[in-house]
Amino acid sequence: MGFYDFLPEIGRYADDPGTVERMNHRHKMIIKPLEDQIAGKRVLDLAAHDGRWAYAFAAAGAREVVGIEGRQELIDRFAEFPRAHLREKVSLICDDIYDGMQKLIDAGERFDVVGVLGILYHVMDHFRLFQLVRKLGPELVIVDSEFAQRPGQVIMLVRERTDNELNSIPQFEGQTKALIGIPSFPAMDAMADVLDYDCHWLNWEELGPGQRKFVGDYYRPADQAKRRGTCLLIPK
Repeated sequence: MGFYDFLPEIGRYADDPGTVERMNHRHKMIIKPLEDQIAGKRVLDLAAHDGRWAYAFAAAGAREVVGIEGRQELIDRFAEFPRAHLREKVSLICDDIYDGMQKLIDAGERFDVVGVLGILYHVMDHFRLFQLVRKLGPELVIVDSEFAQRPGQVIMLVRERTDNELNSIPQFEGQTKALIGIPSFPAMDAMADVLDYDCHWLNWEELGPGQRKFVGDYYRPADQAKRRGTCLLIPK
């Protein structure tokens, strides 16, 4: 049994068993081990999509979850999620993540935990993102992203279409492709260091070879351009 076994009852997931299995494995590796650090806390979920991670934070015992998502049509899907008592813990805001965070900062808001799950490799202003996160005062930042497998502290530039709901939102009206940056693993370490965070990388090798079918991007060999990874940022 996996946390996201309910997803096939919801719209677009009905015919997508691979995504359900993938989400289950990611929940097992990313959220489940952190339940003690999430319980009772106020959580911010950046680029919340349809609320699937926000919902997982709520189920992990978060006191309140605020999600920022740039596509209203994705937010509207959250009403389909089961267990009303979990949905009631979650507030989803339609906004650009940078603008949304700045508004929260200006309002004096604080969060104990911030989730940067699946968004870091769809933006260009990585350092600005973490500067804004830091101003929100979290004791834990969870980052899950693609990272470039290149030596040195570099960011690999890539173009991607904006009409895919899993990609970057348009930065101006009519924009069909966005420029995104995929930071290297050392670049992530460097950004964490100068913002006074310790960066702890999760060991995805704990997931056995027989369980990796739908999460193969976490196990790409070093000769491929990028590999997915997860790290925890904790204030020094």
